[in-house]
Order: sequence, then structure tokens, then C-alpha cells
Amino acid sequence: MRDAEKTVGNILDKSGTVHIGSVDENGFPNVKAMYAPRIRDGIKILYFSTNTSSLRVEQFRKNPHACVYFMDKRFFCGVMLKGIVEILVDTEIKKSVWRDGDEKYYTNGIEDEDYCVLKFTSICGRYYSNYKSVDFDIN
Repeated sequence: MRDAEKTVGNILDKSGTVHIGSVDENGFPNVKAMYAPRIRDGIKILYFSTNTSSLRVEQFRKNPHACVYFMDKRFFCGVMLKGIVEILVDTEIKKSVWRDGDEKYYTNGIEDEDYCVLKFTSICGRYYSNYKSVDFDIN
């Protein structure tokens, strides 16, 4: 993989769904599907919208280690990013992530106490394509 930022970025942009993993209180991985990140800064920083009351948020509060997996079904390739999650409730970041239609999940709008943002900061990744995997660091 010559350009991780470009190759991985293309997969991220084409993925409507992402799988995010957290660690439970017994050290076991937990994975769930989520909508793709609302905002991304390259492949280093990803912002997701979610419920403050969710199991995932509860687990990230206890252990911020996480992974996200994106795939391109057309070419059967994918990328896993490993990193750290922060739970953000600042109004400004919530406004920037908010999209029309979110009120069906958060009836009180941006100020809804059950609305928060997950900031995922990538540390490293693993790219899979053509029966080969490549590990890479993210600076």
C-alpha cells in the first residue's frame, strides 16, 4: 500500500456502515454496527454520533481502547483502525456532527442529554486486499 491516507480514506468515504469494537468489563471484545463517521480529519480522527446511554459509551468510559472496521464490498477489501475513544458532550462539537433527521433519535435536539459524540483517534491500522494484509502506523 503506497498511500495509506488515500487508500484507507477511499474505503472510509464509501462505507455507509462501520463496525466499532469496545472492551467489556471482563476483557472481551464487543462489536456493533454504526453509521459511518460524520466528520473525519484524514484517517487519524473520526467523529461518530451516538446515544450517551448506550452500552458502547458505558464501555468506553471504563476502557477507551477501540477499533473500527470499514469494508468495500465491491472489491472485498477492508481496513481496521485501532485507537482511543473520547466521549464528547460539548455543544459546539455536537452541532458540527448533527445532521437533519437526527431529531428522530434525539428528540430534544442538540441539547438532548442522550446525544453525544465519539471522537476516535487512530493509532495504527491493518489493511486487507487481494488475500494480503498490511499493518501501518498513523502519525
